[in-house]
Amino acid sequence: MNILKYPSREEWQQVCTRPHIDNSSLRQTVLNVLEAIRQEGDKAVRRYEKEFDKVDLSDLQVSDAELTESDSLVSEELKASLRLAHQNISKFHASQVFEPKRIETCDGVTCWQKSVPIEKVGLYIPGGTAPLFSTVLMLATPARIAGCDEIVLCTPPNREGKVNPAILQAAKIAGVSKIFKIGGVQAIGAMAYGTESVPKVYKIFGPGNQFVVCAKQIVSVSDVSIDMPAGPSEVEVVADESANAAFVAADLLSQAEHGVDSQVLLVTTSESLIEKVLDEISLQLSVLPRKDIASRSLENSHIVLLHNMDEVMALTNEYAPEHLILAIRDAEEVAEQVRNAGSVFIGHYSCESAGDYASGTNHTLPTNGYAKSYSGVCLDSFMKRITFQRLTAEGIMTIGPAVMEMAHNEQLDAHCNAMAVRFKDVKDKK
Repeated sequence: MNILKYPSREEWQQVCTRPHIDNSSLRQTVLNVLEAIRQEGDKAVRRYEKEFDKVDLSDLQVSDAELTESDSLVSEELKASLRLAHQNISKFHASQVFEPKRIETCDGVTCWQKSVPIEKVGLYIPGGTAPLFSTVLMLATPARIAGCDEIVLCTPPNREGKVNPAILQAAKIAGVSKIFKIGGVQAIGAMAYGTESVPKVYKIFGPGNQFVVCAKQIVSVSDVSIDMPAGPSEVEVVADESANAAFVAADLLSQAEHGVDSQVLLVTTSESLIEKVLDEISLQLSVLPRKDIASRSLENSHIVLLHNMDEVMALTNEYAPEHLILAIRDAEEVAEQVRNAGSVFIGHYSCESAGDYASGTNHTLPTNGYAKSYSGVCLDSFMKRITFQRLTAEGIMTIGPAVMEMAHNEQLDAHCNAMAVRFKDVKDKK
């Protein structure tokens, strides 16, 4: 990890710069795949599954028999863990249900909002170096609570044409409608355009590699909405002299193992903590199965020493981390200063892994500094709000003159007339 001691404000930009991945070379490949799926549907999907996932599929949809088979392939311990996580995720997201209010903005004018579920949503679940069955729960659970009519899930199969059984169990627990054995760009295209087998959805959620991220960005321009801009995963740990070096190292490594383009950041006011953390990283890294991935991620990562907590929080809000761990004294008080972060973990025992799996909060979060303007996935992500208004004759008389004056001055005379004919009608009846 790169160590920066007391960097100037001008040097903070170096800290806030994420690993850059140039996807210009893959964009044309992604466009070609998407266009083929738009034109050929299932035929193209099967062709690309054979090319990219090395599997020849006769049926793209997971069958009821395969779902049943997964029951015996997942341990009871993991199934119990999935149910616990689902319960907590459900409880937290159910608390976010919007309660509408009717507001009389002035005499005779009433306005209100109504939350309506997005009818069809698509979930993409990676199945490469780590099958993310936890993400199934994070996305399908709020979708089901929101009341989405159709929840479509795509995930890549193995070379035997089988989907990871834990993904199937999570989908079963969370209430997914249909599951398809489709990975990568072809999955995004199938959900964006619809094929003979895969329904067209209205919004796509879920993480993925560079190809998936690029495909989501392309289809979001004119075909379907997406959850948020995505990038490699990241964590920032803020630590002071009260921090446990072993905890801090474990938190940094838990994020570093995601991928070689992930980034971790330790920002501290304690110089003595730095060496302790580095020693712990070396010790813990040596026994990690994914140590090669984590090691490469650490090359993109920084340890920053600053003078005080005010500086620390200023840098933190500029970095806008996906995950922020406050391993400090008075953590809850300092948490009030957080302006830009995806999800915050307060205190020495609040590891990011808890939020990734089972605390109840959602782990689908903005990366790459997008926490400055985006929220993580929540219940509202699966809903849209429709506004309503009702004017009575009294309302026409109350706001009519202002509406006509404003429309006239914007030179939109038809707008003015739509109010004017009503205003005259009400006035004539008096």
